[in-house]
Amino acid sequence: MARSLVDLLTTHATHQPDRTAYRYLATGDVDGEVLEISYARLATRSRAVAAWLQERGLAGSRAMLLYPPGLEFVCGYLGCLSAGVIAVPGVPPQGRSQNHRAVTRMKRLIADADAKVILGGREVIAALGTMAEHLPELDGIICLATEDIADAAAASWREPDLTPDSVAFLQYTSGSTSAPRGVVVTHGNLLDNERVIAERMGHTADVLDAYDHELFVSWLPVYHDMGLIGPVLNTLYLGATTTLFSPLHFLQRPDRWLTAIDRYRPHSSGGPNFAYELALKHASPALLDGLDLSGWKVAFNGAEPVRAATLRRFAETFAPAGFRREALYPCYGLAEATLMVTGGRVDTPPVLLDTDTGDAAAVSCGHPADGWTVAITDPERQQELPEGEVGEIWLRGASVAKGYWRNTLATRESFRATLPGHEGRFLRTGDLGFLRDGELFVTGRLKDLMVVDGRNHYPQDLELSAELAHPALRPGCTAAFSVDGGVEGEQPVLVAEVVPESAGESEKITDLIRAAIGDAHGLPVRDVVLVHPGTIPKTSSGKIQRRATRTAYLDGTLAVVGAPAAG
Repeated sequence: MARSLVDLLTTHATHQPDRTAYRYLATGDVDGEVLEISYARLATRSRAVAAWLQERGLAGSRAMLLYPPGLEFVCGYLGCLSAGVIAVPGVPPQGRSQNHRAVTRMKRLIADADAKVILGGREVIAALGTMAEHLPELDGIICLATEDIADAAAASWREPDLTPDSVAFLQYTSGSTSAPRGVVVTHGNLLDNERVIAERMGHTADVLDAYDHELFVSWLPVYHDMGLIGPVLNTLYLGATTTLFSPLHFLQRPDRWLTAIDRYRPHSSGGPNFAYELALKHASPALLDGLDLSGWKVAFNGAEPVRAATLRRFAETFAPAGFRREALYPCYGLAEATLMVTGGRVDTPPVLLDTDTGDAAAVSCGHPADGWTVAITDPERQQELPEGEVGEIWLRGASVAKGYWRNTLATRESFRATLPGHEGRFLRTGDLGFLRDGELFVTGRLKDLMVVDGRNHYPQDLELSAELAHPALRPGCTAAFSVDGGVEGEQPVLVAEVVPESAGESEKITDLIRAAIGDAHGLPVRDVVLVHPGTIPKTSSGKIQRRATRTAYLDGTLAVVGAPAAG
């Protein structure tokens, strides 16, 4: 029985050495340059990286991984696992300005993880060299482009003594409500969650054979849990084949995602809700005429609120291309649980609960996988709530990570909860939701909850209503939060990104947002602020940072288009 993904890599390299493990679309286009790596080659490259790390006595140390999208990241990551080195995936600095956010995050992660080595692509390592005088954090840290490690180094690789409790990597959270924290993920966590993903998504041996082992098409960032634990590592777990391409290439042309699905016909592919919205925005008649999406079995949607309106429109729009409503697959997970917790039933339409407004219907994220205990709990009294009541989602299972890296207090608060009537410790997710007929409905984040006039409001509901008010509002680029209105109590504020050509319509758009929030939620809005595209704070995985947006609003530092409307 495999003790780790390292064992599985050895097995696949031995029994199916020539099978393609990963292919990478270098330009994002199916007719462009395509790079491939077989399981035999993947094992050789991973062992070469591992041997280099072992020879320098780095086992047990942390290695920061700063790679551009591509196959080299996979080799570097598996090289760390194969050496007993703790991998720390990070966002590489890019562009002339080296991306201030990426550099700030990189510095924070290097210091927090106490990284001893940085592995990356040649261009990234060269860029770090030019930045060294401005980055004292790099003092004493070895920086290496892993392409420069010769294959011959693999001959000196020594198999590490790994156990299920051995730390595999640190998955830093995206920090939507707080500073990023390093989640300590063990080899046992990884194996269990890969089992969960395979079970919930129907990745059986028969399915793999039927799909000629084409498992995923993915543009998701590999330095985040959704892109790494899902497409990349589930492929390795099962010995399948996955097609990868850059998130930037997807954002530039969302049609590339669907074209790749048409070409390679994978069983599963997906992303956050905004990805489906982008695909809809670019769904031209010419694109639809040339697509065949009939083989797409699992279109997973997670990592941010799943919107019923998006599911409905996507199914209707792409039905002429063979897309089936039954393929829509809302799911729920988080880094602290390695990745996946719940998912729908394959070949079954999503379960929706109607509300007063159909577009805001609650969407089920499916059933917990075998081995998971999901409890809905009163966060104050820390007692389990009856079915149907909203509370904090608590979890117990073998996929729950060890805790936060070198943060005993936060680990105790989040990973060591106890619940009357249940054995063992629970993970407090900070997410709100309810259970009905075994289905989990996620309603929001505990820290983002808005209480106005004694009623609870979820910011994503207000954001959706606002975005539907006018086509100039960018999907997934709106932040709702509340501020202290003095004697009037907490009052909502909406900050929304608008397309540049709508600058002259600011007053009209503002009025429409106010009317939409009033009609749908019965709320007067204190302020509506329209800002330039790309200026609302987001995490490195694209989630809205509402608290950071609130701070910028109060500080007067938002990039406002025209004058904000006064409430």
